[in-house]
Parts: sequence; structure tokens; C-alpha cells
Amino acid sequence: MISKIILEDLISQTKKAIDKSTSIVIVSHVNPDGDAIGSSLGLYHFLFSQGKETRIIMPNSFPNFLNFLPDSSDILIYDDYQDEAIDLIESADLVFCLDFNQLKRVGAMEDVIKNCKATKILVDHHPFPDTFANITISHPEIASTSELIFRMICRMGYFTEMNIHSAECICTGIMTDTGAFSYNSNSPEIYTIISELIKKGVDKDALHRKLYNNYSAQRMQLMGYLLSQKMKIYAEYGTAIMVLSLAEQETYHHKKGDSEGFVNLPLSIHGITFSIFLKEETDTIKMSFRSQGNFPSNTFANRYFNGGGHLNASGGEGLGTIEETVTYIESILPAFYQEWVDNNNNKEI
Repeated sequence: MISKIILEDLISQTKKAIDKSTSIVIVSHVNPDGDAIGSSLGLYHFLFSQGKETRIIMPNSFPNFLNFLPDSSDILIYDDYQDEAIDLIESADLVFCLDFNQLKRVGAMEDVIKNCKATKILVDHHPFPDTFANITISHPEIASTSELIFRMICRMGYFTEMNIHSAECICTGIMTDTGAFSYNSNSPEIYTIISELIKKGVDKDALHRKLYNNYSAQRMQLMGYLLSQKMKIYAEYGTAIMVLSLAEQETYHHKKGDSEGFVNLPLSIHGITFSIFLKEETDTIKMSFRSQGNFPSNTFANRYFNGGGHLNASGGEGLGTIEETVTYIESILPAFYQEWVDNNNNKEI
């Protein structure tokens, strides 16, 4: 049995908006991940089955390892086809905003979406959503936006009409946003949903192989290099930091998505509660944070790096160079760690 967490009024409003729409656009955040792509394609295949004219627009490209998902090649990339994307958004009468809580997370598309006349429906699982949408379905206690899309489709009464393509994409989003069910996945209802998706024909084992056993040799070599040469352990604070420069990415022929999941690796080390991964990009330092137990990675991200996310999985942007960012982390980590210890009655978890 799956609980009805989404308010009935929101389900009713969403169904009415879909029923009367003739042109739908689905958008998600910059640097879309497995949940952004999985939820978007999962919803896309459902809407297509209902005869709705629908397009997916992403701000920029997504990792190559997600290319196996059905109709992923039809996703329009705003960076590459800006004029066409703007025309589609401005002519749409319904825009679904998936897997982001603030409109700035769509990057260069922000003003276009903000100013378009379409009804906007936000479906997301990050805390503190903005109020730009006409309908907001926000549940931070849920592990992924893909799970919310599944729940929304079921609550509208269309589970029997969900096809294998939609089910596979939704399962991908749930799997990737829980690290193959290794974090944020302790709710029994997640497994009830996965069971229902398998009944739809999803081969979960094959899906796992495509997502996690389909990388290049260069990625494996890069992983080994980072672990042996670029990982620094701060045992007294239960923390590990890894950094990846642009030059190192070039050396190992890094492609988008190759460093996906690297931030999780140090958490398998005994005594490590908090893992930080810094990746240099052309105009910023992208930061990923992962933690275990009740260590608040999202508080750390929000307080110091203009970021946020979930308790055990969050992100932010670095300050200055990689070296300067690491130095800053080293200066703030002791007090933050002690604060966490004090909040837990001086008992480390």
C-alpha cells in the first residue's frame, strides 16, 4: 500500500491542467542528473500516451550514460537550440518544472520560463521551494522527483496506462537519486513502487548494469588516480576531500558524467561521515557533498557555499580557486564538526 502524500486538491488541479492543455513543455535544472532526466522522460512518456504534444528542454547536456533511456535523443538542449527552445516555451500552455526548487536552477532559461504565460507546475523533492509555480507539489521527505511523478500518475488514476518506457525512466531516477538504494532509501514504500515498476516490465538488474557497469576505461583510471593521489583524509573530523582540476580532466579524457558518484567513494572508509568532491569547471568550482547518519551535508552547503539539498546529499559552488576553496573548508570544518558533535550530546554517530 502506498500512502497518499500529495494533497487531493493538487492532484485534481494537475489533472485538469493536463486535460485542457494542447502544448506541454517539461524543464529541469542545469547539469541534469539521473533524477532530472528520469522524471522528465517518465512524465513525457505518460503524457505522450495520453495524446499530449510534449517536449523536454534541458538547460545543458546530460551524462552520456543516460543515453540508453527511451527517447532521450529527443531532449532539446537550450544551450544548443536556444531560439527553438524559447519558441516552444513561449507557445506552451503548460510547463512542468521538475527536480528543482528555485527558478535560478534552470540557468539561462530562468527569464523565459518566469515570463511565459503557461500554467506552471512544480514537482520537486528539495526543501524550501520558490513560489513561481501555479501548482506546487513539493515533498522533501521523498527520495526523488521520479518517485513523485510515479505517485502523481497513480493518484490521477492512470497507473494501468503507464507504459514500460515511462516505468523504466522513473525507475532510473529513483535508482540514481538513492545511489542504487544506498542512501535516502529507507522507506518501505520505495520498494513497493519498485515492485510495481518491475511488474510493468522493468528489468531492474539490467537497468543497474546500464547505469553502473557501463563506464569507460578512462573513468576507472581517473577514479584510481583520485583515490590514490587526490584524496585527503581529515580523520579527526570524519571527513574526506577530493579535488579534480580541469587539467586532470583533460589528461583522463573526462566526459560529462565520468565523475558521477565519485563523491560517494570515501564514505566506504571506516570513520568517514562526510565526503566533499570539488570539480573545477570553466567558470566555477562545482561542489558535491555526501554524508552518513545525521551529519547535515545540506546545512554545510547552504551555510558556506550558497547551496543546499538533502541531509545526506547536497551541492554548492566553490569560492575562488580549488586551492582557496579547500583552504576555506579546512578553516570552517573544525567548528562545524564540533557543532554537530555538541548537537548529538558529544556522541559521534
